[in-house]
Amino acid sequence: MELVRLINQSVSFISSLVLRCAAELQISDHIKQYGGPMPLHELARSIPIPPEKDLMLVQLMELLVHQGVYAKCEAGYQLTPTSELLLTEGSNMGTFVSFIPEVFFGKRFFTGKWFKDTDVGTVSELAYNGKQIWHVFKEKPELGNFFNEAMASQCKESVRDLVASHPDIFYGINNLVDVGGGTGTTVKVIADTFPGLRCTVFDLPNVVENAPNSDSFSVVGGDMFDNIPTADAILLKTILHDWPDEDCVRILERCKEAVESTEKNGKVIVVDMVLDAEVNDSKETETKLLFNLLLISTVGGKERTKKEWHDLIIRAGYSDYKIYPARMSLYSVIELYP
Repeated sequence: MELVRLINQSVSFISSLVLRCAAELQISDHIKQYGGPMPLHELARSIPIPPEKDLMLVQLMELLVHQGVYAKCEAGYQLTPTSELLLTEGSNMGTFVSFIPEVFFGKRFFTGKWFKDTDVGTVSELAYNGKQIWHVFKEKPELGNFFNEAMASQCKESVRDLVASHPDIFYGINNLVDVGGGTGTTVKVIADTFPGLRCTVFDLPNVVENAPNSDSFSVVGGDMFDNIPTADAILLKTILHDWPDEDCVRILERCKEAVESTEKNGKVIVVDMVLDAEVNDSKETETKLLFNLLLISTVGGKERTKKEWHDLIIRAGYSDYKIYPARMSLYSVIELYP
């Protein structure tokens, strides 16, 4: 729980940016003018935003409803005493909530301009002159290294949780490839726990060149969209949420090819969030919603529901799968079978 709270705090800045965006889009005014509970499609067209941004508006409103800024009933979204403060004809606190993130965070995330713009896919492209964040990491190694270090620090506890919660997942495996494994933080924990398991970190060449020398694992540079080294098991830890559905299907297809070419006809192990997994803490739900907004807006990926995971897995050609909750409720484990 403490790790969940810490991660929640690290992404909570999105709340103020989302609130600014609601003010810039004048969502409260549109709901007020509608005269009753307002369906999502009516709200989207009244702003107006392009239809391809509707999904993002859904996620933005879900977070604001969860935080009590707006209310939601079967017929649509409603104002609350909090969101009434954002009405331009009232106290117009929208000016205040727009000013704070504008000064402290700049114009990179969650702006009304991004919502209305039909030519910009993600806010990262808006911030970096049309470039996706992955290209920026490659062009600016110091930024890319910072990202890898941040991911590594977050990996340790969640991987320990994975190993402790479901050690049987790794039983009977002779070799494992960690796709998008960065500098090896994940596989080191796994290899130290299962000394007989041969582990490989697979990532872009410019990433694995910074991996430390280790007796616990080897490193291979390459592109997961083209080819993945063969192994009894392929691990995808918090990788698929970075990518849209079509790219995820391609990645899963490459993983399937890698495990099918072994004698064991192995499996793929996905560690990622499941949005509608049962949770006992509202902060966990809020953290998942925050991450979902962050991913959709910055890299074009998303967190997924059970149904969305099912659809991805079946589209990629797998015959079966199982979903296991981890003790740290942010992440679930999904085993995929060719």
